[in-house]
Order: sequence, then structure tokens, then C-alpha cells
Amino acid sequence: MKTEQNQNVNLKGKVSLVTGATSGHGQAVARALAKMGSEVVLLGRSREKCIMVRDEIAALTGRPPDYLLCDLSVRDDIDRAANEFLASGRPLDILVNNAGIVNRTRQETTDGVEMVFAVNYLAYFQLSLRLIERLLQSTPARIVNVASDAHRVVSLKLDDLELRNGYSWWSSYGRSKLAVVYFTQELARRLAGSGVTVNAVDPGPVASNIAMNNPGILVSLTGKMIKHLFPGPDWAARTAVYLATSPDVERVNGAYFKYHKLRAPRIDTGDRTLPGRLWEITAKMTGVDFLSDQTT
Repeated sequence: MKTEQNQNVNLKGKVSLVTGATSGHGQAVARALAKMGSEVVLLGRSREKCIMVRDEIAALTGRPPDYLLCDLSVRDDIDRAANEFLASGRPLDILVNNAGIVNRTRQETTDGVEMVFAVNYLAYFQLSLRLIERLLQSTPARIVNVASDAHRVVSLKLDDLELRNGYSWWSSYGRSKLAVVYFTQELARRLAGSGVTVNAVDPGPVASNIAMNNPGILVSLTGKMIKHLFPGPDWAARTAVYLATSPDVERVNGAYFKYHKLRAPRIDTGDRTLPGRLWEITAKMTGVDFLSDQTT
């Protein structure tokens, strides 16, 4: 799976929406899709940062991308942003759910939900399902969910998804990414045969601002170590871009990739009902659902 394969794909006429597109991995994904010809829509919280990235991409491609302002921790804001996109009448060929945060201490959103779980998982679920009909109308279409190998060292307790009993930054992050893996698999099952595929990706260590809301020596040292030891966001973004664009994976659905390779995620195979039960809980928390002919 070579980088050149991505670069040779022509996305002219295709519309891509990338969340967390104003820094790090998300910015690199948006930039790569735009350079391949896609009409990119940036989704971010800060107007100033969205404009900065818009201008950067415009300078590279001659085409300024649009942007949507959205706080992914707020249910009403996700609905507003989704409605704004739908009202534009544009197709949606590629959705990259990339935005993510890390919190050293437990915080809650204005909706009363643990912040990391809300942004890293619930927002993926809500935004994807609010846009699912447009994706189905735009087939073939793809969803790429950014996950992490951090999911491998945690377990998911459905009776305490928000870590009200024993919070740590690592467990909150890992559990949110494990939920993303389960969501990817369950949504893939429900979308089977529809022309829309959904896959998850771990981009690997990447220098970004994901933990910059948590000042401290650990964050500083970790950021410096990643920048020293690993390539930058453009390199990390290659696998997400590959899943979003390559004809090699056009029929791959419900899979997990890292470094351009298919990997087996670590999930509880002893409880086959867990993805469906997590889905039901999430649907109630977000107010959105998606049923298909494949759903039993």
C-alpha cells in the first residue's frame, strides 16, 4: 500500500467532510484530500483556525474549502452543523471522524456527559447518523473513524461508560476509542450491501494538539518525544486517506487498519451482544438511530 496510490486517485467532484480539521492529523487529512481534488469541508470549533487552514489549502490547491463551526461536545451544536451541511444540498462522499481530546481530570459537557466520551465517541455516532442518508444518496461513499491502539488495554463497562467510578486520562481515552471500534463494526453490519462502508484507523503516534488543554510536564515531554521519534501528521494521515480513497479497499467494511495494514482489534469476542447493546445506549444518549434491513 504505497503513498503514490493515494496521490493518483482523482477526487474531483467528490465532497469530503473532516472533523478536527484545524490541526495535526485532521488538518493533514483535509489537506491531502483537497490536493487529490476533493471539495473539502472543514469542521472545527474555532473560526480563526478554520480560516487559517482554509487559506493554507487554498494556497496549495487554488480552491478554498468551506468550513463548519461546531463544538462536538454539544449535542445541539452537532445537530445544527449537520443540518447546515444537509441544507447545502451537497453530496457527501467521504466522512472522516477525526476529532479527539484527552483530559487529565474528569470533566462534563454542557449536556452533563463525560467530555472525552462525548467528543471521541458520541460525536462520531451522532454526526455519522445525522448524515447517513446523504451518504447513502451519494454511494459509493466511505466513513473513516479515527481510533487508537489504546483500545487494546481497556475494557468497556456498559454500566459505567462515563467513568463516574474511578477516572483516569488513559482509561477515558482508551474506552472512548474502544467504543469507536465497536461502533465501526456495528455500523458496518447495518450498512452491509448499501454502498457505504465504514472502517477504523489508528494513525499511530502523531504530533497534534490533542492534549494541549492539559498543561504539564508529562504532556510537554510526550509531545517533544513524539516529534523527535516519529514523522509528522502528513505521514500519519496516509492510512486514513488510503481508507477514504483507494480502490483497493472500496469493498472493505468494518475493518481496523494501522500503518496501511489490516489489523485485528482487541474486542470482547465472548460477548457478541455488546456492540448492539452499546448502540442502543448510544442512540438514547444522542437522540439518533439508524436501522437497516440487516438489523435484527
